[in-house]
Amino acid sequence: MLHLSERLSELKLPLEHSPADLEAAILRRLQLPAASLVGYTLVKRSIDARRRGAIQVVYCLDLELTLQEKEQRRLRRRFAGDPHLRPTPDHSYHFVAQAPAASLPPVVVGAGPCGYFCALVLAQMGYRPLLLERGKPVKQRTADTFGFWRGERPFQSESNAQFGEGGAGTFSDGKLYSQISEPAAYVRKVLEELVAAGAPAEILTRHRPHIGTFKLATVVRGLRARIEALGGEVRFEQRVEGLDLDPADHSVRGVLLADGQRIGARQVVLAVGHSARDTFVWLNRLGVAMEPKPFAVGLRIEHPQSLIDAALWGEAAGHPQLGPAEYKLVHHGSDGRAVYSFCMCPGGLVVGAASEADGVVTNGMSQHSRNERNANSGIVVNVTLEDLRPWQQRPGDPLAGMAFQRHWERQAFSAGGGDHRAPAQFLGDFMAGRESSEAEQRDAEGSASEDLIKIVRASYLPGVRLGRLDHCLPAPMIAAIREALPHFAKKIRGFGMAGALLTGVETRTSSPLRISRQGETLQSLNTPGLFPAGEGAGYAGGILSAAIDGIKVAEALALNPPLLLSPEERDGFACDPA
Repeated sequence: MLHLSERLSELKLPLEHSPADLEAAILRRLQLPAASLVGYTLVKRSIDARRRGAIQVVYCLDLELTLQEKEQRRLRRRFAGDPHLRPTPDHSYHFVAQAPAASLPPVVVGAGPCGYFCALVLAQMGYRPLLLERGKPVKQRTADTFGFWRGERPFQSESNAQFGEGGAGTFSDGKLYSQISEPAAYVRKVLEELVAAGAPAEILTRHRPHIGTFKLATVVRGLRARIEALGGEVRFEQRVEGLDLDPADHSVRGVLLADGQRIGARQVVLAVGHSARDTFVWLNRLGVAMEPKPFAVGLRIEHPQSLIDAALWGEAAGHPQLGPAEYKLVHHGSDGRAVYSFCMCPGGLVVGAASEADGVVTNGMSQHSRNERNANSGIVVNVTLEDLRPWQQRPGDPLAGMAFQRHWERQAFSAGGGDHRAPAQFLGDFMAGRESSEAEQRDAEGSASEDLIKIVRASYLPGVRLGRLDHCLPAPMIAAIREALPHFAKKIRGFGMAGALLTGVETRTSSPLRISRQGETLQSLNTPGLFPAGEGAGYAGGILSAAIDGIKVAEALALNPPLLLSPEERDGFACDPA
């Protein structure tokens, strides 16, 4: 008898099926007797809803088989060239190096997913990384952020939806998938570490896994504990505001903190997130190589989640196998601009994500249960480098996108009344070019039954001010959104409901610049020892890709160590006042 481990994918069953049905489907697909199937392990589970009347569950499974030699030969012939049955791949993660004994601990700046995974892998390789975060631990940060949203605490520039332990992803849907294909070993490494830190084990097998805000807060504390248990250190309320650079070759010798401290380091990972604007300013002043890059801006749209469920799931809406429905929409406009849904949050809230006191920024957030009344998504338009030319201080100015974002965030702040409310407009009014009224919103708040909802109740915290959104984004981008919405309404029944609510503005879709780095060493093009990483540096978009970039940077750092230091040199790199 031969023992085989095989991966079977694209095995489809109806929504209503039992474990016995699944086992029977495996044997039927392989045309094998029951005795040959020793067991199976779920790898992925997804939903095929392309036919609303016949929604199916799609499985990917690792099978343990015991076959006679002739059965194995028949199996191989039957599935020759079929990608849906192949030997179970090994997606184990392997460390690339171990820290040399005399190495100086690397410094990681930023406690988002990129910084935390970089520090974790460095710690697992025997380095003792020092992680510096400008914001507060997640418990205090959550109290500050929710307190601000509820009107119970003032806005805090260092503790908000952008800054603090966990990064911007902490107050989001917690999506753990990427639009870009990533090596499976890295994906598995991230998911397994998240589960070890407290995430639900289901993220290992769901096709489009997510965690949700409150569970993410637990997970980031778990990651911190794992780093510290391995000899790393995490310090909060430590804002880095400069680098100590060697005048001879522009290489890193340390970091400078806002409180006057200098911390010696030959290797610094910069994982500051896409909203660290003050960091971008001093990096530019120091001459660190950077360049502007395209990004996207737009508005948040809200619909009743029940409407989206009915449109996408049909009669199966509400089935426990399905959960709340998600969508992804794209329209290529007549002017060449792409308009697309961004960070869609089923059963979620629209929340304030500003990092500056005089701006309004929207984002979407969901809990793990995704059980809030509304679905929301960004409807965003690409911003080109040509769009940024009026905002340049000089040709190729890397800070032009930041200036562009800030201007429109301040416009939204003013349109919202200057008290952190967001400007909002009902879709029907937006399309007709007329102002929305507060009376309409009062009607929405009086709607008791979802069946009677004609106008969506705003979920945005700290609150909205109804009016017009025309002057909260550039005219070409408002026009592009107006063109796209009727096309989206053709794809999702009810999407064009006049009472759907648009809230502005969504500006932090990705970093407006890229901190240039070498392709192999991942170090700055002109600042040896500086490792730009993650979303803020322009190399990731979302929790999963940021975490993976952090791992890759940790590997690059380990494979490109600085010269070992003598005891005298190590003494010279001790912490001291600047």
